[in-house]
Amino acid sequence: MATAENLRDIIVTVLDEHKALDIKTIDVRKQTDITDYLIIASGTSDRHLKALADHVMTRMREEGVRALGKEGLSVGDWALVDLGDVVVHVMRPEVRDFYQLERLWGELPQLRGQNEKR
Repeated sequence: MATAENLRDIIVTVLDEHKALDIKTIDVRKQTDITDYLIIASGTSDRHLKALADHVMTRMREEGVRALGKEGLSVGDWALVDLGDVVVHVMRPEVRDFYQLERLWGELPQLRGQNEKR
């Protein structure tokens, strides 16, 4: 079974390979028992968001991890994939800016996404 860190790294790689924007990972292990990591990324369109979430779920199934829940795949502005140890949020940039999830967890150490554009 893959560790939370391995899953986090695989998910970031999948998002990066499929052109997700501004990928951020946030370690929340000391703040909550619900999950270990939040991964937040942006997509360019409704179709791109759905594709990103689908690619993450497909890759996780290959690792033997099934999503505990998924939300927003039919709406298009925000998709959430709950993988237990890692929760993935994929949002349109304007929705991400509105909700500012990174600020909710702002006091926590943030890990840069792999190959993050600066």
